[in-house]
Amino acid sequence: MTEGVRLQKLLADLGLGSRREIETWIVAGRVAVDGVRAQLGQRVAGVERITVDGRPVRAPQPAAAALPRVIAYNKPEGEICSRRDPEGRPTVFAALPRLRDSRWVLVGRLDLNTTGLLLATDSGELANRLMHPGTQIEREYLVRVLGEVDAGLLARLRAGVLLDDGMAAFDDIRELPGEGSNRWFTVTLREGRNREVRRLWESQGCRVSRLKRVRFGPVALGARERRGSWRELGPEEVRALCACAGVTIAPPPPKPTAPGRRPGTARGRPARGAAATPRERAPRRRRD
Repeated sequence: MTEGVRLQKLLADLGLGSRREIETWIVAGRVAVDGVRAQLGQRVAGVERITVDGRPVRAPQPAAAALPRVIAYNKPEGEICSRRDPEGRPTVFAALPRLRDSRWVLVGRLDLNTTGLLLATDSGELANRLMHPGTQIEREYLVRVLGEVDAGLLARLRAGVLLDDGMAAFDDIRELPGEGSNRWFTVTLREGRNREVRRLWESQGCRVSRLKRVRFGPVALGARERRGSWRELGPEEVRALCACAGVTIAPPPPKPTAPGRRPGTARGRPARGAAATPRERAPRRRRD
């Protein structure tokens, strides 16, 4: 049995990109192992000298059990989800904190006019699993619709409609209170196809005038989180996200016990109601 891991997985775990993206680098000859052009599917042990475009990359340490870092960013309208834009438009990466020896990988994308929750992680493996269609992670959106919406239209959106790239449907649709020609809904679905929410409504003759993602799996956008701000997820939130993606991580370390104490005791003395030790049961010697 061949030891080691596939090269594209190792580089994805470092947060250099998704596996699919790194595979194109390998085919293009941009990746080398110990000075030799890498081959697609090649396995490595993590001790080799690996370079991308001639620049060395740091191999992961097997003993490290640190959780991946995950950022929840409240994307404003007008920002793109690419690192660079020929048109000079602002990018979400400019608002995220800088990383050393790694880089942020976005968990899916939001288009230019869509706002709300955008996740970024330093783990390419976690990002890849979160975006994989097989994980079926629920996404929730707040959407403002302009058009005639009746019970039949909502039933069709729940049952499924045929789009250019196949059948699509909302798992749930809930209308929010309000009046006027614009109506607000919350919708959920388990896919991340390009502009899927907008295309579903447009297939029924409705126009989406506002779209905001408010939840991705167990991570929700807080009501007080300002647009253009980010927060780093805590350990429990990261563990819940990894569990949704099926990513195995090390369990949290046990809480340390104070030295010299036994369970159920205080300051080394028996707990109330506990049996006395033989020394404590021995009768005191009488003094004559």
